[in-house]
Amino acid sequence: MNTNKRKFIAGIFSILGAALVLFMSCASKDAFASVDNELERNGYESSIEQLEKKRGSLYRNRDSILYFLDRGMLSHYAKDYAVSSQLLQEGERAIEEAFTKSVTQNIATYLVNDNTREYGGEDYEDIYINAFNALNYYHRGEPEGAMVEIRRMNNKLDYLTTKYDAAISDLQKKALEDEISELPPNPQAPEKFSDSALARYLGMLFFRGNGRNDDARIDRDHLLAAFANTPAVYTYPVPSTISGELNIPDGMARLNVIAFGGRSPIKKEVVIRIPLPGARWIKIALPEMQSRPSAISRIELVFESGESHAFELLEDIDAVARETFKVRQQLIYLKTIIRAIVKSASSSALQAAGNETGGDTGLVLGLASIAAQAFAEVSEQADIRLSRYFPAKAYIAAVNLPPGQYSFQIKYYGINGREIASVSHNGMDIREKALNLAEAVCLR
Repeated sequence: MNTNKRKFIAGIFSILGAALVLFMSCASKDAFASVDNELERNGYESSIEQLEKKRGSLYRNRDSILYFLDRGMLSHYAKDYAVSSQLLQEGERAIEEAFTKSVTQNIATYLVNDNTREYGGEDYEDIYINAFNALNYYHRGEPEGAMVEIRRMNNKLDYLTTKYDAAISDLQKKALEDEISELPPNPQAPEKFSDSALARYLGMLFFRGNGRNDDARIDRDHLLAAFANTPAVYTYPVPSTISGELNIPDGMARLNVIAFGGRSPIKKEVVIRIPLPGARWIKIALPEMQSRPSAISRIELVFESGESHAFELLEDIDAVARETFKVRQQLIYLKTIIRAIVKSASSSALQAAGNETGGDTGLVLGLASIAAQAFAEVSEQADIRLSRYFPAKAYIAAVNLPPGQYSFQIKYYGINGREIASVSHNGMDIREKALNLAEAVCLR
């Protein structure tokens, strides 16, 4: 074997070795541990300090959306509502820009895996950006800005049912162009989610607070329809307080409280091996949503007088995240299958050429085929990036009160009945014919 061929073989294995180092290395699972430890103590300002301190190691250049979302949500919990709005709006703009990129161009460009591209955000992240921005505007005394955010959220929900239809069609055309005649069926049948009880609840409250009772009634009806039409998400009853939201007795004021709890899901990688004709197979690695456990068992609204009211579940954000992801899963599945088949075809072509050629050249081609197969195996990794600090659930409580100033606590209890967190609101002015909305959060 001459020197050039030996160099060529050495080059193949050098490239393969570099690929192994690149793709088998991953960030530490405890990368966010210092941030999470502060959250366990409800230390939102200190969690932001830890996030900023480690920002360079937590987020790559192509992860800017993740930073905007994580820092924006932590700023909301820290009651820095102006900064939260700015960051969440930056994240929303970046998500919009990412989606405008051509999917077929992405297929041609992402020869390795989806981790090589800029993170584009998940649908539930894009949806709930507006819900929390609406709350940001409300806390800043800008109800019109809050209503704009709710309308944006509802528009996104309307668009969600057809958002990926064109992209999936383009991918199927791409498969035909690559002479892939048959794609294995997707094991995850996509569902449709097109309305949010949380969005409709906020819309109802903001409209009612502005005296627009007909619009408030429309959003109330949409809220009830969301429960009726999406049983895969709303597996629990409509909160009992909804029936009284538009029937506040004269001379009384209504206090509404939203309590967020737990943390939104993370992603894990699921590897599937699919047999192909000719004793071949392909490996695909798909991201799958995985819920995170919560210590919260129940939540209560407790007044100084000792009067208490139980919170009820309004929105299972975790379930919405997993359900909306199923829709995009179809697109991810098709893209991953096409990429894996193309990689496998390259290895098979090299092996066939090597068998036909024989000799030193055949050996080189055979080794190149092995390297290509190994590269396909190692490089096929799921994109498991996801923001970390949206809540998992939204609970609500509401009570009619004589107008005046009230102090109360939102108490979170664990499974064993022990109090694990408490958020106080002191001297809140509860006014008649106005929106009196309080908020609490515990990310445990």
